[in-house]
Amino acid sequence: MNLISGLAVYFIVWWLCLFVVLPFGVRRPEADQVAPGTDPGAPVRSLLWRKVLATTILATIIFACIYVYFGVYEMSLEDLLV
Repeated sequence: MNLISGLAVYFIVWWLCLFVVLPFGVRRPEADQVAPGTDPGAPVRSLLWRKVLATTILATIIFACIYVYFGVYEMSLEDLLV
């Protein structure tokens, strides 16, 4: 796996992990806390930096497994089906 394909795979894995991590810890405001003009389903605090950090850690672990499988052991996609 060369550098460009490794970065592409990491980006795709990171983006997928972001969508997995985004819903965690989301709280809706109570009915009396909704500010006029805002969506009642908007989160109280998004904690986006924590989610970016968690996404990066999770994506790095998953990418390391992918790299070991395809880069170190030199397996292919056909080997997954066997």
